[in-house]
Amino acid sequence: MAEWIGMNRRARRCYGFDEIALVPGAQTVNPGEVDASFEIAGRRFKVPILAAAMDGVVDVHFAVAMSRLGGIAVLNLDGVQTRYENPDQVLEDISKETPQKATELMQGIYTTPIKEKLVTRRVREIKSKKGTAVVSCIPAHAERFSRLAVAAGADIFVVQSTVTTIRHVAKEYKSLDLSTFCKNIKIPVVLGNCVTYETTLELMETGAAGLLIGIGPGAACTTRGVLGIGVPQVTATVDAAAARDFYFKRTGKYIPVITDGGMNRGGDICKAFAAGADAVMIGSSFARAKEAPGKGYHWGMATSHVNLPRGTRIYVGTTGTLKDILFGPAKVDDGSQNLMGALKTSMGSLGASNMKEMHDVEIIIAPSIQTEGKIFQVGQRVGMGK
Repeated sequence: MAEWIGMNRRARRCYGFDEIALVPGAQTVNPGEVDASFEIAGRRFKVPILAAAMDGVVDVHFAVAMSRLGGIAVLNLDGVQTRYENPDQVLEDISKETPQKATELMQGIYTTPIKEKLVTRRVREIKSKKGTAVVSCIPAHAERFSRLAVAAGADIFVVQSTVTTIRHVAKEYKSLDLSTFCKNIKIPVVLGNCVTYETTLELMETGAAGLLIGIGPGAACTTRGVLGIGVPQVTATVDAAAARDFYFKRTGKYIPVITDGGMNRGGDICKAFAAGADAVMIGSSFARAKEAPGKGYHWGMATSHVNLPRGTRIYVGTTGTLKDILFGPAKVDDGSQNLMGALKTSMGSLGASNMKEMHDVEIIIAPSIQTEGKIFQVGQRVGMGK
């Protein structure tokens, strides 16, 4: 699989969404009869597309709206929602800043200390409106915030960092013991992010209820440019799914893998599921929703790092409601709306009645798939040419 890239050094070829295509099989299925649901820790959700824990995407209002549509939205406990009594004004300030000053502004905004009472309040606000409360924080805050979140009624806790491993070497501080954390907490834990077979397998041994797969592919993330790390999402998902299947064969425990980032249209999401994902997590598509707090802007969680920002604020616009984005009718031509309709139609065209069958569809390497025959779309910057 690897090729020589120089003297005594080999590198493996890996693939992203734009380099592959899905091949229809010998049968087709009525899209209205396919099962695209997602299960985690014994709970089933009809929408297998999670909204990412980003401040321009998820607030209490958005989390409740997503819950009512049958999905999950993850609230960032390290963000403005827990730093400010009135986060709406802060988000307004971010949306009005120039591109040149946006990162500098956010670096100041995110130095305001997190208030524990707001962690409790935000979870309770979601639960009081009968929403599914899924919250996220970095490992350094996990033990403290998880106690507050669980007491307030949180349903799922996400521990997320740029790269997550079970062996984190540090002398300056005590690292989080992921196995102990997953064992002691009273609600399911999702861990992320990782991209390799070996790390996926090791993280499953911790007792996690799910794993996030992906490093640096997000629309607002610049980690790959700043740090030079990452694995294209198709290969990362295939490798993680292989680890999941091996772990299930060995233990009888099925731990879902969630492809996180790099998808901004229906076709990408369909390819992620064909690569083995049980669910996907996206940010930029949901940042376009009228319900999103970012007012048409989207930025990564590492944008505000005081010394080394690894994200940027991007303008994605506001194109429709959350319902439009998930279930349509689509009002745009670029595949960024009616994501569930796209997924079910793709599954039907591929002959997959459920996600297990979707994992087995044929994948081909097709680097021309996005441009073949699309000269007018590319020239006029419409549809697939945007």
